[in-house]
Amino acid sequence: MATITNSLAKAANVPLIDMKRIFFIALIVIGLGFYHSQAQTVDEISNIADGSKILVLNYHQIDNKSTPLSVSPANFEAQMKFLSESGCITITPDELYAGLNGEMELPPKPVLITFDDGYIDNYTNAFPILKKYNLRATIFIIPSFTSVYPGYMTWEQLKEMEAGGITIESHTLTHPKLEELPDDEIRSELLNSKTLLEENLGHPIEFLAYPTGTYNLHIAGIAQDVGYKGAFTIKYGVVDKGSNFFALERVPIFNTAQNTMKDFYERIAWRQSFEEFGWTKK
Repeated sequence: MATITNSLAKAANVPLIDMKRIFFIALIVIGLGFYHSQAQTVDEISNIADGSKILVLNYHQIDNKSTPLSVSPANFEAQMKFLSESGCITITPDELYAGLNGEMELPPKPVLITFDDGYIDNYTNAFPILKKYNLRATIFIIPSFTSVYPGYMTWEQLKEMEAGGITIESHTLTHPKLEELPDDEIRSELLNSKTLLEENLGHPIEFLAYPTGTYNLHIAGIAQDVGYKGAFTIKYGVVDKGSNFFALERVPIFNTAQNTMKDFYERIAWRQSFEEFGWTKK
């Protein structure tokens, strides 16, 4: 943990003592609202604390638009360069699942890079940068938008990206607010997205990102029923053995009016600080 804190302080050009103070303040202000200990014994706390901590980053658009969901190509490249030079190893959702289940040993500093929606700039802007730094990523696709709307990728582009180390998974069929739908429509959105992606890409689709990150236990149950192994939210946190496979945490990366790179460093650091002080997930 000290190595990560030192790296972040150096990268952000902030004195180490100030960076640690930032982390501590963030813990007090934010942490109490998000975390409490769910473990019942010292051994359970130790097992979670000693296990892998998986940072799952959440992006949407990589372009120069002045919108909250957009990260500029320059900032995105700086972020990917930082991950690469820090020794982070990118993994897939399947590897995350297997690692938490004890089926494989995860690499040191595992990071899962994710994108939601399937915007065309993921192909034109993000993909070349990921290849440059030999990083893998996962894109959650809305298949009814694919090869239909000009702002979204085509099936051929998705296949090319898969050949280049990108994993494609589901973001529902039409990106509705699932909590507002009756059960039959929820099931249709989840199952038809999975089926259409499998038909066009030729491999199983086993992971889901909830549209807008919203979900409940009932929706999670339907997702499991139709064949998904796990699902990602936008609940802010790192994934570990205390995580629910159908409510996996992510760290959203947004454009801001301030310094996006400074925000990037702080978002990663704050998540690590929660674990350093022994907090576990709800």
